[in-house]
Amino acid sequence: MTTFGIEEEFFFLDPETMLPADIAEEVHVRLAADPRWGEHVHPEFLASQVEFATPVFDSLAEAADQLVAFRREVDADAGRHAVCVASIGTSPDAPRFPSITDTDRYHRIVRDMAGIIADHQMSGLHVHVGIPSREHGIAAMNAVRPWLPLLTAMTGNSPLWRGAVTGYESWRTVQLRRWTTAGCPPRFADAAEYDRRIHDMLGFGGLVELALIAWNVRLSEHVPTIEFRMADAQLTADDTLLVAALCRALVMRAIDEHDRFGADPAVARPLRSLDEPDPDVPPELLSAATLHAAHAGLSGGAFDPASG
Repeated sequence: MTTFGIEEEFFFLDPETMLPADIAEEVHVRLAADPRWGEHVHPEFLASQVEFATPVFDSLAEAADQLVAFRREVDADAGRHAVCVASIGTSPDAPRFPSITDTDRYHRIVRDMAGIIADHQMSGLHVHVGIPSREHGIAAMNAVRPWLPLLTAMTGNSPLWRGAVTGYESWRTVQLRRWTTAGCPPRFADAAEYDRRIHDMLGFGGLVELALIAWNVRLSEHVPTIEFRMADAQLTADDTLLVAALCRALVMRAIDEHDRFGADPAVARPLRSLDEPDPDVPPELLSAATLHAAHAGLSGGAFDPASG
């Protein structure tokens, strides 16, 4: 069974104003000293955020136990500080400029990205799915591209921004479009092309490290996984588990097809069925479909992966 891991981000919020509460450092210090969570809890970009990076899982049941247990733990910490905590894509209200976690890396990002940072107040859900090799990862990336707008539509959880209703299911998706890399990635021929093209971008538009690649799906540079990044942070553990299950299923199917037929387009394959997504969906169509998904969610006619 294909392994997977989950990264959930949480906002601490003032219960009266719904503005971010900058208490993450104190919470992180306590959780980091707890052997149950120490290696899995991390500070995030904002001083009001904490991240839970789970262990590697083989089953959804394992993941459910860990997600629920951590949410109970972090909720208790929030109560001790007289604030609330929520896994949401954007805080209901936000300051003009956020408080940043005090690290050299984060301060460098602030300098590089300048005015974009004022609106970079968001939390995401990232799902890592294990892959046998980077070639399998590229095959999976290409295969899941048509599904990314639908996954975006399913995971919108950021309708509010600075106290106003945006009219979007995922305002976080809109905000992320201003970064150097965002939305659906292009199609790649193989892992060598992927590695060459991402390294060619280094040094431009604030992209000074590969960890800042913000495509909705990418290959991890530190663990053997493909990482899905399109989802807003999800309000409930059940929602998170559903997203993880879908991501894992898509990758498992792509890996199976890669192992059966390989990546060479000259190799004979069964005729593609009418309801099977075309891996060559044009990037401009996926970009438009992603914005549509962020706006309408599942209520306004989501992009059909098989229609591309």
